Amino acid sequence: MSPGRRLTVALVGLIALVVVGWFFKDTAANPETPPASIAPSASQLAVPGVQSGLDVQSLSKLPAEAAKTWKLIEAKGPFPYPRNDGVTFENREKRLPQQKSGYYKEYTVPTPNSPDRGARRIVTGSEKEVFYTGDHYSSFVVVDVSK
Repeated sequence: MSPGRRLTVALVGLIALVVVGWFFKDTAANPETPPASIAPSASQLAVPGVQSGLDVQSLSKLPAEAAKTWKLIEAKGPFPYPRNDGVTFENREKRLPQQKSGYYKEYTVPTPNSPDRGARRIVTGSEKEVFYTGDHYSSFVVVDVSK
């Protein structure tokens, strides 16, 4: 066998291995069944918003101001920033599940020693979902308000 032919056969064999490996990787991993380590627990499945795929955090693990804001939301105010609290959150960053306009409302979670409203917010959904962002909408967690 000539050196050129050997090289061609080797390259074809290598490409075939890559294609077979790629195909096997896709069929071996079942994306519909998450590994047990990241599957939500039974109690987490009852938390509205868990189907979003975002991490779930208990309200008690968030800054104390978040719990105070949640109590105001439940009492329907009064809010410290009435022009900004309870207004429609448009989800322009698309970090939360896509919904029709008006589905989400946002509320300020005050930041101590901040000269303005700060970056922390609670966003609620029409289906009782509660989300928290500590970085002005760059990331969110689902809030379990029962804990």
